[in-house]
Amino acid sequence: MQEIKLRPGRERSVLRRHPWIFSGSIDSTHDDGTSIPGQTVRILDSQAQFLAWGAISPKSKIRVRIWSWDESEEVGPRFFQHRLKEAIDLRKKILQDEYTNAYRLVHAESDGLPGLIVDQYDQTLVVQFLTCGVEFWRDTILSELVTITGCSQIFDRSDMEVRLLEGLQPRKGLVYGDNLANPVEIYEGELKYLVDVVGGQKTGFFLDQRHNRDAIRDLAAGKSVLDCFAYTGGFSIAALHGGAKDVLALEISAAAIQMATTNLEINKYPVDRVQFEVADVFKYLRQLRDRGRTYDMVILDPPKFAPTAAHAQKAARGYKDINLLAFKLLNPGGLLVTFSCSGGVSSELFQKIVAGAALDAGVAGRIICRLGPGADHPVAINFPEGEYLKGLVIQV
Repeated sequence: MQEIKLRPGRERSVLRRHPWIFSGSIDSTHDDGTSIPGQTVRILDSQAQFLAWGAISPKSKIRVRIWSWDESEEVGPRFFQHRLKEAIDLRKKILQDEYTNAYRLVHAESDGLPGLIVDQYDQTLVVQFLTCGVEFWRDTILSELVTITGCSQIFDRSDMEVRLLEGLQPRKGLVYGDNLANPVEIYEGELKYLVDVVGGQKTGFFLDQRHNRDAIRDLAAGKSVLDCFAYTGGFSIAALHGGAKDVLALEISAAAIQMATTNLEINKYPVDRVQFEVADVFKYLRQLRDRGRTYDMVILDPPKFAPTAAHAQKAARGYKDINLLAFKLLNPGGLLVTFSCSGGVSSELFQKIVAGAALDAGVAGRIICRLGPGADHPVAINFPEGEYLKGLVIQV
């Protein structure tokens, strides 16, 4: 078995149980680029003392992702059986009183399985193998998922660009079951949504926003609502269900708007209850500002602007610009519900950006609620990078 030795002083993060080892931390004599992608390696400190087991990725800056810090734990089929069962059992416990048939079963590093995402939509699992380690064990993982969950279908959505950083090509297709039902209908309480698991964003739906849809429903009564980056209408329909007076939903994807209209219909709402517009949000918000339009609630859920901290400065300009426009469109006493899903932007930085936008807009605001993902998207305390979604509800 290949051994990876770290440079002197570079073992600190491993001892603190951080699951990533960057290429610059490895002794060059132990990293010649010829390793088999995803194979298990024995990680040693500079004194050749055991630290952990990991999966090597020869082409990635994150050269090793750690499986286990237990020297006696063998990384093999039983290891993955145990980790998967542990993650899925956790969801059974924390979601036993939930009101939905759609949730995340495996959340990558935070479940001890770096690079693996498993989302369940009714009887369909959607999986993403994003790193060399889980790609190496793909067949074992798929087999265990079938056994543990008893699912009807598994669809592979390993079509994310992040795979290219691992030297892996994008892949998409049905890997278990026959006659994939797409879209899949899910429910959250009284509301229903259709999910395009084949071509939708992420694995088809924003499961991490489930409780935040509830929050918007509870805040929307009697309000005029502007929903930006509306996707397939989750926030818009939740606001309508909560008693919103009217809703304008903006989304650049015509296909997503079509699905949003269908979602409105299957919830028995007339299609004219939400005004859907296919639009570039940044441009459309400026048009609304110039026309003097105002709203009681503005929802901002933009795409990821900063995947890493290196992109934070550029992302900050985008977040400030869009929040500044939103503040200018709010009535006095109105609510801004604003999100960042950028892992490279911390909660503290996001609040500073939004505060700066409020200052430039000439409004005062107060945070009345902080929002984040549900318990099916846990964050390991040794892996702060897993805390990517953060939200603020601000009253002006």
